[in-house]
Amino acid sequence: MFHPLPLYIGLRYTRARRRNHFISFISATSMIGIALGIIALIVVLSVMNGFHQEIQQRILAMAAHATLSDPFGGITDWRSLLERVRTQPHVLGAAPFVELQGMLSGGSQVSGALIRGIDPETEDQVSDLRQHLVRGSVDDLAEGSFNIILGQDLADYLGLAPGDKVTVVTPEVSVTPIGVMPRLKRFTVSGIFAIGMADYDRNAAFIHLADGARLLNLGDAVSGIRIKVDDLWQAPGLARAIAYDLGGVYRVIDWTQIHHNFFSALAMEKRMMGIILSLIVAVAAFNIVSTLVMVVTDKQADIAILRTLGLSPLEVMGIFVVQGTTIGLVGTLIGISGGVALAFHVEPVVAWLERLLGIHFLDPAIYYISQLPSDVHLADVLTVGGGAFAISVLATLYPAWRASQVQPAEALRYE
Repeated sequence: MFHPLPLYIGLRYTRARRRNHFISFISATSMIGIALGIIALIVVLSVMNGFHQEIQQRILAMAAHATLSDPFGGITDWRSLLERVRTQPHVLGAAPFVELQGMLSGGSQVSGALIRGIDPETEDQVSDLRQHLVRGSVDDLAEGSFNIILGQDLADYLGLAPGDKVTVVTPEVSVTPIGVMPRLKRFTVSGIFAIGMADYDRNAAFIHLADGARLLNLGDAVSGIRIKVDDLWQAPGLARAIAYDLGGVYRVIDWTQIHHNFFSALAMEKRMMGIILSLIVAVAAFNIVSTLVMVVTDKQADIAILRTLGLSPLEVMGIFVVQGTTIGLVGTLIGISGGVALAFHVEPVVAWLERLLGIHFLDPAIYYISQLPSDVHLADVLTVGGGAFAISVLATLYPAWRASQVQPAEALRYE
């Protein structure tokens, strides 16, 4: 099919000026349509990658890569276990924690919250809490001080600021002469943090490790140990290997399990968006069918002459496959070049559009992420480009086959 003669004729047909300008217009439209579809796909997928990476970084700024806990209660020998965890391969840091669900009461407002007791000296090894504090310091969480650090949205809802008092109501109860009473403790707000994720800013609070253990009546025990490894994508396997090497019975949970539904939803969203935008490329590729069908009709006499000169039906088919493939290839290359260039410069382009139109697409007062992040993945570019080119080649097969079925005698009868 791709003998030098069909290849030469197919490329010549592609470059030649046609008598029918409408065919040239549809050919150019097909090329531009494929290019625009590829540009849209690459830019959208890159922006989605950027959003996913930004969200992932914000989640993992507070969530450990893996958590080791005792399914039967608190870990009493946590100090020796902590040292053993830190000596495991691929472990960058480890820190103990105490965790409980409680109610926070400030003024006339009450809100549920996840309260985590941390060790200020080791917390930096597993989270970026210190970097996200907008007021106060992690070091203010001293043992016995009963200080608490609140998320920005949680503090705003409760109407609290550093120095104010907040009452923590725990699920533990105390038996008194007048009956069973919930355990209450007054804390002083010593700091406020802002991650940019509602799950933390609205629902999380931090206290000292010892104060948390006292609230839960754990004594000298802790709820578990949070672990940070050198490769977060290998966290599931590494966490289980660490638990196996430590022996004993420990519950191991990694970040992919904790946020499995959320990240699965993001992956599904990206796949569906890719499929929807692929229809743009498919529509443009169908224009190649229209172009080649009209070219075959226009070139019937030429096809008949080539057949009488000895060209086989397969070689005639090759001529039009080359012509359609060339249109698809040029459109694909233009689309990849334009898509990658735009994806790498999407932020300044969006900023220019905002200045031009006088609007803000991502208002920081509404959205946590006010800029359009972009993360170009080579695999996405190759998949989009390869898929578009494959669709273009498939679109040429039917018109090329029709050309190969032209009968010379019928085509030349009225010439």
